[in-house]
Amino acid sequence: MSQNIQSQIEEAKKKRDELNKKTKDYINSLQDIELKIEETLNLAKNKHKKKRDNWNKKVAQLKDKKIEYKDLLNDLIAEKRSIQRKRNNNKGNLVSVKQIERKIENLERMIETENLELSEENAIVDKIRDLAEQKQNLVSEEKNNEFFRKEKQIEIVKINLNKIYEQLNKWSNKSQDYHNKMLEAYDNANDLREQKRKLEEELIENKKKADKFHEKYLNLLKKRKGRSRGRGRRQYKKKPRYGGRDNKRLEKIKQDKLETALEKQKAGKKLNIYEARLILEKKEN
Repeated sequence: MSQNIQSQIEEAKKKRDELNKKTKDYINSLQDIELKIEETLNLAKNKHKKKRDNWNKKVAQLKDKKIEYKDLLNDLIAEKRSIQRKRNNNKGNLVSVKQIERKIENLERMIETENLELSEENAIVDKIRDLAEQKQNLVSEEKNNEFFRKEKQIEIVKINLNKIYEQLNKWSNKSQDYHNKMLEAYDNANDLREQKRKLEEELIENKKKADKFHEKYLNLLKKRKGRSRGRGRRQYKKKPRYGGRDNKRLEKIKQDKLETALEKQKAGKKLNIYEARLILEKKEN
């Protein structure tokens, strides 16, 4: 019988020590996950979010510039139309470049197709020369007039607007890229939190098992002592299962879980089995 009790004592002690070692491993894993969560959140907030906000600021400034250029373009187009209307009203009094070109073409065709006297041909050549000079003056005048200047200004503004649209697209893509990276980092942090939550629950369950084996171990020791029949009492020093700091950490985790469970219960949210068990244990105590 004594050998059987001793065997049970050793088995209980072995199981308790194994579970205590597992508790240490759980705590180390939790510390690693907490560090990863902190690093991931730091990456999201201090890198990706800052870069996204920086590009968003540039995009906002460029959008303001785009509005300025669009307003300028609309003003220039309105001014050009006003000039065009004035030109159309005075069209009957003006000779266009195309009209002069048609006259020159007709005169050149006469020289090529008709049998003209030399004096007639020379007169036509002189007339062509005068029309060409008139055309050149008219072209030069049009280049320097207000309508032509407005057209050139509109062309320049359109080019700048196209560049702004290209830059906006490029910078918006960069902003979106860092926004996606930030969201991905937050998702990773949430995944790590879920891993942490499961580990904490496993840790507490493991502690309960370790406590049961430790209690069994102590009871077996008492039982063996009771059978010693007058032999000198042997003092057994309780072996610490894990450090006080680890024990405090474990109790804090359990308390945090309980508070979360109570808040969910108060809000009418569904509890998982572990949370329901924590509340039940609190009521029993």
